[in-house]
Amino acid sequence: MVYTNNFATGNRVNNMESTNCFHCGNECETETIIVDNKSFCCNGCKTVYEIFSENDLTCYYDFENSPGAVPEEIKGKYDFLDNEQIVEKLVEFNDGNVQVVNLYIPHIHCSSCIWILENLHKLQQNISTSLVNFPKKSVRVTYNSTLTDLKEIVLLLSSIGYEPYISLEDYEIGKKQVNRSLIYKLGIAGFAYGNVMFLSFPEYFEVSEYWLEQYKFIFRWLMFIFSLPVVFYASTDYFISAYKGLKTKILNIDVPIALGILVLFVRSSAEIFFDLGTGFFDSLTGLVFFLLLGKFFQQKTYNFLSFERDYKSYFPIAVTRLSKENKEESVQIYDVEKGNRLLIRNQELIPVDGILIKGNAQIDYSFVTGEANPVSKKSGDKIYAGGKQLSSSIEMEVLNSVSQSYLTQLWSNDVFKKDKTSAFKTLTDKIGRNFTIAVLTIAFGAGLFWFLYQPNKALNVFTAVLIIACPCAIALAAPFTLGNILRIFGKRKFYLKNATVIEQLATINSIIFDKTGTLTTNKENTILYDGESLNENQKSILKGSLRSSNHPLSRMLYNSMPEDKTIHVETYNEFIGKGIETNYQGTNFKIGSSSFVKKQSEINNLDTSVHISINDKYKGKFIFKNAYRKEVKKVFNSLNENYDLAVVSGDNQGEKSFLEQELPQSTALLFNQKPEDKLHYVENLQQHDKHVMMVGDGLNDAGALAQSDVGIAISENINVFSPACDAILDASKFSEIANYIKISKVAIKIIKYCFILSLCYNVVGLYFAVTGQLTPVVAAILMPLSSISIVVFTTIATNLLGKKVK
Repeated sequence: MVYTNNFATGNRVNNMESTNCFHCGNECETETIIVDNKSFCCNGCKTVYEIFSENDLTCYYDFENSPGAVPEEIKGKYDFLDNEQIVEKLVEFNDGNVQVVNLYIPHIHCSSCIWILENLHKLQQNISTSLVNFPKKSVRVTYNSTLTDLKEIVLLLSSIGYEPYISLEDYEIGKKQVNRSLIYKLGIAGFAYGNVMFLSFPEYFEVSEYWLEQYKFIFRWLMFIFSLPVVFYASTDYFISAYKGLKTKILNIDVPIALGILVLFVRSSAEIFFDLGTGFFDSLTGLVFFLLLGKFFQQKTYNFLSFERDYKSYFPIAVTRLSKENKEESVQIYDVEKGNRLLIRNQELIPVDGILIKGNAQIDYSFVTGEANPVSKKSGDKIYAGGKQLSSSIEMEVLNSVSQSYLTQLWSNDVFKKDKTSAFKTLTDKIGRNFTIAVLTIAFGAGLFWFLYQPNKALNVFTAVLIIACPCAIALAAPFTLGNILRIFGKRKFYLKNATVIEQLATINSIIFDKTGTLTTNKENTILYDGESLNENQKSILKGSLRSSNHPLSRMLYNSMPEDKTIHVETYNEFIGKGIETNYQGTNFKIGSSSFVKKQSEINNLDTSVHISINDKYKGKFIFKNAYRKEVKKVFNSLNENYDLAVVSGDNQGEKSFLEQELPQSTALLFNQKPEDKLHYVENLQQHDKHVMMVGDGLNDAGALAQSDVGIAISENINVFSPACDAILDASKFSEIANYIKISKVAIKIIKYCFILSLCYNVVGLYFAVTGQLTPVVAAILMPLSSISIVVFTTIATNLLGKKVK
């Protein structure tokens, strides 16, 4: 008992009986601290509760009873984080104002952990965002380093019971921490199942009455004891998942499994307690064991497929590397090494940490921090991977090799993700809920029938139905099929942001192509100059101006000019969809469209051209004879029958007659389209119930790519990183676009075939279960076999499908 009933804040009382802590759930052994009529085992737990109360976060405790972890005694433990050199090694981004750190939190274990860790900004106003990676048990925190520091962040996490694991040796999140809980649960379930089966032998074989009467109570109670860790530990994942699903009013696939386990345990325990029989402990432990065995197999297989489909290693972003002779060469990012010198142009992503050597750096770190304010850097400053250069070209020296997984993380950053999937329901979403409702209806209906007709069979029938109709096979069909397709596409140089893109790709009925840089290639173009001759100095300034631009016409013109001494322009401004303006030693260049350079549009001349003026005096224009990709006609003809096609371009109508001859007559041709015009065109199609795929170069098409249902950026050795796109296609595989869409459609058919296969299995199994001919343990053995058959079918089918892509 407790000595006093005084519940004033912070009162300590001595315990005569055990009391559980409101925060962490541990037993208050010697004394209890009472706050707001709630008991706490220590000052740490009390402090956490008070922090939550002050910040209106006490709904944290609504997620789960006693969800917290006991705060450790951390005074002085993290003083080493006062050392800036150590902090620099731990943070993954630091621009002097904002720091980003990824911390491994071993205590992350449930939805309440995710909730509180993603609401750190309410506890500490200098934290802007915190994102949890639940599988890796890590949290990525972005904070204002001028107002707080890493030590304060770590102390805050520790004070609320989420002390991070920090290792200064080989600091990689979660690398040394392996979750072996499934193996432990499988081992316990297998051990219990074997012993329960052994203890059941006397009654299986109906040995002499003397033996049964002498030992049956011991054997039955031993079976009960062996079942306890199976039910209350090995099968907890199913109960937790079912509970969370029901709490959010979602009938997930674990509801019938958890219900079956619960019914078996309650019925078996009742038979033991009231001496009515042996119960079904053999079926119960066998069920959980075979469920976990199937889950273990699924996990191992899916981990293998996840490794196989790791498209990060194929990420097709190139970067310009400078040789010792200052020659430029385009290389894949994984070829970049420490000490290399890189050229970063306007709108290019900085792929790696480094030191700024030359140039005016105006860097947009919104990929990393979510803040779009450009940061100025001067020569000698450190610059971080993930920033985008917004001014003229810069040169940098590499400090670390490129981490492609980091670039892919930026590609998928929620800050830039237009949630196209929020209204998109996957096949599994559509089928899973209805399937679970049907299973529960059949189980209760069959159980009620047998209860009225033959009560001793009712429980067996009810349980067998829940087990045999387990929708694990349905749940596996989509992940295995789409995961394998991702891997196949990656090897064929088509890189998707996630598996949902495949399902969205299969629904496409309208396709829009950009022209310049998408239908055309910069490798075979012919460029003619029409105008007043330029002297050598003007040519050098022109080339220096073009060096910083990533527009396809700028790149083509730049590459066509002689490799003379490069001039670094002093000021550089690029106006999207119009042109660029530079200045070098008082000489002002304007390069771009006629309306930008001459303040008027050319009506008579419909050639694709780039105009030039020097100090507001018009000089002439470069005329481009576009070289179209050889496969353009083939691609459009292959798509014409099943899709609405369109070409949108920012160029004039100079090539309209050529395209009308080359492309199908039904193709819509739109010219003089500004970036916002392209976006509005996509919106208009979507308002007419069209599912739109946009194919562009990722420069002037960012808005349209983001608006479309599927946005594909063509990559031709250009380091332009567009978070707006859902996929990146290597330019050499342009001819395979129709094939990729076809494969996506077939992949959806494979998933549907898996559903049919699973349905057939369930119909046959349900017949035997409903008629009382199937025991729960046999059903538990058959269930993982169905899962294995689905995995084998999807793997073989998708691999055969992948061979169709050359």
